[in-house]
Amino acid sequence: MPYHAPGPRPRWWTELILIAVVYVAYSAGRLLARGDVDTAVDHGLAILRAERALHLDFETPLNDLFTSTPAIGVPADFLYASLHYLVTPLVLVWLFRSHAVRYRAARTWLMLSTLLGLVGFTLMPTCPPRLLEAHHGFVDTMAQYSSYGWWGTEASAPRGMGGFTNQYAAMPSLHVGWAIWCGVIMWRFGRGPLMRSCAVAYPLVTVIVVMGTANHYFLDAVAGAAVMGLGLLLTAPAMRLADRVRARLAPAAAVAVARAATEDRTDRTGRMDRTERTERTDRADRTDRSGQDNSAGRAPIVGTGCQTAPGERIPGQRTTSAGADDTSPAADDTTPAAAR
Repeated sequence: MPYHAPGPRPRWWTELILIAVVYVAYSAGRLLARGDVDTAVDHGLAILRAERALHLDFETPLNDLFTSTPAIGVPADFLYASLHYLVTPLVLVWLFRSHAVRYRAARTWLMLSTLLGLVGFTLMPTCPPRLLEAHHGFVDTMAQYSSYGWWGTEASAPRGMGGFTNQYAAMPSLHVGWAIWCGVIMWRFGRGPLMRSCAVAYPLVTVIVVMGTANHYFLDAVAGAAVMGLGLLLTAPAMRLADRVRARLAPAAAVAVARAATEDRTDRTGRMDRTERTERTDRADRTDRSGQDNSAGRAPIVGTGCQTAPGERIPGQRTTSAGADDTSPAADDTTPAAAR
């Protein structure tokens, strides 16, 4: 990729939200860019005349082959209706998991090119070959083989959902554009002959399929490749612009985060102070109740202040009795001389 800025690994959920938002905006834009049917038909006929003048109308013989050979036409319809919506997300996920440093540039390239394609749909609504009048020589193979799949007569949309698609969004072909993106990514970052073969085969098969099913002209495919090239050129400036915007917004975001953290710490400190005061009050209350219980349930300590009650004997104290006076030497020694 032409540019990547160092930074943390993208978060998968933010990438999922971003891709979903871009895709919804793209789909809504396609619906709003339907344009006038007569104008779209005029554009389609102008492209067809230019191709036939330059002998580039490869879609005519391919459509004849697909129409006359169900063994080719039916698989081609399945490829057109499914691979566009399966391979691109799978390549995105694979790149995110295995080459995270390069992912951001590749994703930006894909999104920019998709938005450029939306501009093309808006400025030049184009009727695909399959919707031209029959005398122009094209057959809608998806309508011809609709009994084999989930689609009806309105391109690859499931039956009954054709009203949610813009059938005149043929120029440029993003089927081809997205396939080229997948091929470049697989060739650049893939390993082994199988990956390299898929990188070459997938875009080529897609070009053949979109023309053989009469969904696109050859020049639609060329325009799809041109859109991807322009998107690649704009990727580096777009990423630098995004980095500058992020750098300017980062200080304000940091201040907001710091303020929120300070308020949170203050709140926690206040709650801790209130909790500590409550605990001290509870301890004091428990101590007071404990003292009251002790005074009510136990006898007072005897001998407080080194005084004894009458008849109380201090441990180690010698007793005086009549028998002791006769036999104890201490009694003789302590008797006053006048008494002896």
